[in-house]
Amino acid sequence: MPHQKCVFLDRDGVLNRERGDYTFRLEDFEVLPRVPEALALLKQHGYLLIVVTNQGGIAKGLFTKNDVMACHQKLQQSCNNLIDAIYYAPSHPNYSESLSRKPDSLMLERAMASYYIEPTQSWMVGDSMRDLEAAEKVGVKAILVGDKYAPETYPLQVKDLWEAAQVIVGRE
Repeated sequence: MPHQKCVFLDRDGVLNRERGDYTFRLEDFEVLPRVPEALALLKQHGYLLIVVTNQGGIAKGLFTKNDVMACHQKLQQSCNNLIDAIYYAPSHPNYSESLSRKPDSLMLERAMASYYIEPTQSWMVGDSMRDLEAAEKVGVKAILVGDKYAPETYPLQVKDLWEAAQVIVGRE
């Protein structure tokens, strides 16, 4: 099977509004502006779209896997089912150790093996340094989005997923 290119996406702060707390209730799950358009643009350019998200609230007992799955279903419906796969790490370092949880890279590694992803043609879009660290561990280029960090904190830093998608397709 030929190797594919992929855009890995963090969830909270990239695809949906970061609330500063866990987002697990459907009424709190708000897809950010221009996310569906950004995903459509990336799809038109042949990218797989794979979400990799830490969901440590499961290990903490704050919410269930079913809550997470309901949010992911709402995300897919809001984005015309363009996302190819969603990986999530239910662990939290205070409760359970896991190599899946970012900044570790096991979620990305699993996706890369399952989908024959070529890291040199792939990207990670995240709003946290731990997202970018996970990407670096597997040789994937990364873009920092959002306003958590001061400007010029990271070499590739833009406002949101729409701007990140512009950068990605512009570098093909």
